[in-house]
Amino acid sequence: GHTIELKKKYLKTPKNCVILQVIFFLFFNMPSKEDTITAIITPNGTGAVSLIRVSGTDAIEKVAGIFRGKQPLMNTNSHTIHYGKIVNKNNEVIDDVLVSIFKEPNSYTGENTVEISFHGNPLLAKKISESIYELNIRQAEPGEFTKRAFLNGKIDLSQAEAVMDLITSRTDVSLKGARNQLDGLLSSKVNSLRQSLIDTSSLVELELDFAEEDLEFVPNKTLIEKISLIIYELTLLITSFRFGKLAKDGINVALAGLPNAGKSSLLNYLVKEYRAIVSSIPGTTRDIIREEVSIDGILYTFFDTAGIRETVDEIEIEGVKRSRDTIKNSDLVVFISDTERGIDKKLLNEIVQLAGTSKVIKLINKIDLDFKTNSEADIYISAKTGQGIQSLFDLLRAKALNEAIFTEKSAIVTSVRHLNCLKRALSYLEDSRNAAMMNLSGEFISADLRNAENALSEIVGEISEDDVLNNIFMNFCIGK
Repeated sequence: GHTIELKKKYLKTPKNCVILQVIFFLFFNMPSKEDTITAIITPNGTGAVSLIRVSGTDAIEKVAGIFRGKQPLMNTNSHTIHYGKIVNKNNEVIDDVLVSIFKEPNSYTGENTVEISFHGNPLLAKKISESIYELNIRQAEPGEFTKRAFLNGKIDLSQAEAVMDLITSRTDVSLKGARNQLDGLLSSKVNSLRQSLIDTSSLVELELDFAEEDLEFVPNKTLIEKISLIIYELTLLITSFRFGKLAKDGINVALAGLPNAGKSSLLNYLVKEYRAIVSSIPGTTRDIIREEVSIDGILYTFFDTAGIRETVDEIEIEGVKRSRDTIKNSDLVVFISDTERGIDKKLLNEIVQLAGTSKVIKLINKIDLDFKTNSEADIYISAKTGQGIQSLFDLLRAKALNEAIFTEKSAIVTSVRHLNCLKRALSYLEDSRNAAMMNLSGEFISADLRNAENALSEIVGEISEDDVLNNIFMNFCIGK
């Protein structure tokens, strides 16, 4: 009732209406006291040590109720470790533990945090967790610790997403890329572009404020140059997505060619095991065989396809159909021929039509039997002895990265969400530049510049909708 009367009173003047909006915004956006949460943050199963994390304003106070040590946890300093015992509600000892204390704001989540290290027995983990739940501490949701770190300003949204990338990285390149993003390499680049946009739009808006005085704070030519420079930087960042995606997800490579050309032999050599059946009988491979191999820090997924030829065998016909689909959808195709038959131009043309010329590597196999040069071949190998394999690796990397100027040390984009934000920002910037080139009013230019800045803000989480946040953190594992 008081709120309604206050609203009626303050709505009498426009100025008071603005003041009231500020009051309501601050009131309804004040951070509420979060529940205290807990989760086991080490993998399930038996091991030497397991770890449980507890985070929340009263985390230390609550855990102190089940800890028996030389001194109460409430009297300890931050970033200290204490030996003692965890007990249940009947004061029975569950296990000897080490308890680490992290006091707000100097913790991963920005809240008071306790980490309990104990012997890695699943039964002990269950008993200690139950004792913690009895303290009115709830189970953490997937990614909730990292979400709190973001909400409490410990990391921005792109860094939070990098946490998951760091956990799931499978190669050196993707690991280094995730590490750089977590360290803020991408955030710094995005924030730098945002600041450039803010500075530019501020000059335009300043001119609008002094429109009656006919003052020019930035010449139109200079304005166009400033916007063009931001567009260039933004385009470069968008271009990095291809490298980032390959570094994160790996490169799909189809091994294709005539039957009995050595596709399965090459796959077996790459994975260092007898993965695919090798036979002198053509058409041995009927289905697609998929294997992952890390080479020079990059993950490659090789697909051993059925030999492509005309056949009346129904199973082989299906295998050939799947081969064509795999070739069409792969990042690269290694077209394998042998020294005896050479390159089949008809089949090569078909594969080029499916995959594109730039994706195809023309390879001659079985040079251990007879080394005949071929003007159309890109590389020669022996899948039996390994001769020429390193040259194949070098060519795969060069083709996949397409002589990219990016490395795992660059600010690169690996997320489709980030890519979409960048593309929207680029579209707004192009509109603002066009408006400037047409000498349109500053309102049009300013609006597009602000929209571009908002699109970039979504990357680091300055502007975030709840459903976006929930979608990001629901993919995390519990405990992180």
